[in-house]
Amino acid sequence: MNEELTFAARVAQRLIEQLEQGTAPWQKPWNPGVDSLPMNPTTGKRYRGINALWLLAQGYDDPRWCTYRQALAQGWQVKCGAKATSIEYWQFEEERRNDQGEKERVRLAHPRVFWASVFHASQIQNIPSMLPLAHAWDANERAETILRESGARIEHEYGNRALYSPTLDAIRLPERSQFPDAARYYATALHELGHWTGHSSRLGRDLSGAFGCESYAREELRAEIAGFMLGMEIGVGHDPGQHAAYVQSWIKALKDDPREIFRASADAEKIYFFVKQFDKYLERVQDPVKEMGRAIAEVPDKIKEVGKVLEATLELAP
Repeated sequence: MNEELTFAARVAQRLIEQLEQGTAPWQKPWNPGVDSLPMNPTTGKRYRGINALWLLAQGYDDPRWCTYRQALAQGWQVKCGAKATSIEYWQFEEERRNDQGEKERVRLAHPRVFWASVFHASQIQNIPSMLPLAHAWDANERAETILRESGARIEHEYGNRALYSPTLDAIRLPERSQFPDAARYYATALHELGHWTGHSSRLGRDLSGAFGCESYAREELRAEIAGFMLGMEIGVGHDPGQHAAYVQSWIKALKDDPREIFRASADAEKIYFFVKQFDKYLERVQDPVKEMGRAIAEVPDKIKEVGKVLEATLELAP
């Protein structure tokens, strides 16, 4: 059994055990604005796909993970005897020189897989305390903006079902007043927006399965993981209660093929990034940074202008 398959089997087995206990990452209720996806405190980037689920499955509250070398470079020290957690990452492109000797990025015919060992913040000495999350936007306002900017057709009617109809290309939700709070409403809406991305005009997933069949359960797994990731990122949290009926189907799918969780998490990332393009919060954060960059770039020219004025003033001085 090769290392890649061993890793897939290990991840699948851990998640099967947690699904049976009701503690898999996307089965747990995550509080709005409190929890965060696993991230690397030395790069500021979050872990993606199967690595995010695998690190969440370790059961820590603090989301920070990094390698031994990354910790050492920050002046931190991994505690003696600490056991690392393995993650995988893929290389799909590499830098090569073309016939003209210029560097260019070339897509590999056969992607290469690598493994890394990371340590949790609790295993690292001298690492600063975790700062509380700060949201520049109100989470509910941010979610509402995403729904509006997506252009998705969303209908409300009194009842207890939330669904996406591929035939009508429409999302149907209960009335807002039926939800216990706004966060629960938006968490549900984001889940259904995940299904909406699967339409043939968007990401083009198989949405033909009927309720109760295997393909329907697989699509639910993808939307559930994506909705969970979006809910945590945006700050509305995650409520898994509506989708508990699919647990046995998910367990069967992972037992039949451990690699299914890799495919599901990869599709969930695609859903995540598709939905995130409607997130105007990013524009609010990035625009000031761009403006600051432009202002800094203009400083040398401004200094030159001031210098010219001073020279002219000195020439005119008696």
